[in-house]
Amino acid sequence: MGKLGDMANKAKEMAKGHPDQADKGVAGAERVVDERTGNKYDAQTDRGADAVRRSYGSDGTTER
Repeated sequence: MGKLGDMANKAKEMAKGHPDQADKGVAGAERVVDERTGNKYDAQTDRGADAVRRSYGSDGTTER
């Protein structure tokens, strides 16, 4: 696997070990995108954030 794939796998493993922190990061990234786009793509960012959370086993119920 290439370096990018290795980095993605390491990030996923770290997120699995620290889901609360990972949830905060995902929520922050989602918030920034929504702010910069004027919430134009809110539904898409919600689905994307949910997909990321599922990838490391979070249900997204931690405080955002």
